[in-house]
Amino acid sequence: MLELICPLCHKSLQPDAHHWGCINNHGYDRARQGYLNLHLVQHKKSRQPGDTPTMLACRQAFLNAGHYQPVSDRIGELLGTAQPAALLDMGCGEGYYTAQLKQALVNCAIGGLDISKDAIIKACRRTRDIQWLVGSTARLPVPNASLDSALCVFSPWTWEECLRCLKPGGQLLLVGPHPDHLMSLREQLYESIHPTPELIKALPEGLNIVNDQTLRYALDLTPADLANLIGMTPHGFRSSPERQRAVIETGLTGLEVAMRLVLLQRC
Repeated sequence: MLELICPLCHKSLQPDAHHWGCINNHGYDRARQGYLNLHLVQHKKSRQPGDTPTMLACRQAFLNAGHYQPVSDRIGELLGTAQPAALLDMGCGEGYYTAQLKQALVNCAIGGLDISKDAIIKACRRTRDIQWLVGSTARLPVPNASLDSALCVFSPWTWEECLRCLKPGGQLLLVGPHPDHLMSLREQLYESIHPTPELIKALPEGLNIVNDQTLRYALDLTPADLANLIGMTPHGFRSSPERQRAVIETGLTGLEVAMRLVLLQRC
């Protein structure tokens, strides 16, 4: 199991049956589904933070259909080389990549953390061999220098928390969209295409890039797959319903995945 810390006082948490507690008598019960909620009410910015149930359902259906399996395989290759003993998937959503990693890294203690309780409940249904946690990537509930590896796929992260939690020599894998990602879809959904934000704007002291690559491959999707792809992303609420219906009805040619994967190592 991953080491955990109390989100209130930051002391070590110790498990006892279905309960985790610290020396200051702060306690957290493990839910019947198997997850631990370490996201304090005072740290929430909304009543139900994270992706909506509709987005989660669309993402689960799309990922379970295998359309991003090459992405998952590449993540496993990049993180598996170092044979980590402790790994945290930050912003794991409904747990697709986390569960795939557990199959590839059977001897690694893996945790999956997301701010959405609905997402973590879905993740619990995938496997109980992973520590599923409700929490924020801005306040990771793990001790200093306790992680060999951390993963972040299309989710927020903070340099400060990553540097705090990674061991010296530990690795951080960031996965996000290349400017070409799903370009033909975006061209159909919008009048004009906004630039894709840089995955890394400025590299902080203490982290070095050891691998920087772009994974590209074509997608050929059914109308149902297209609907799920649109629904699982911000395109589902940013673009007009009329344009979405037109894309789903007519289909797309030249649809390409273009994912940037950057592997960093702590000095």
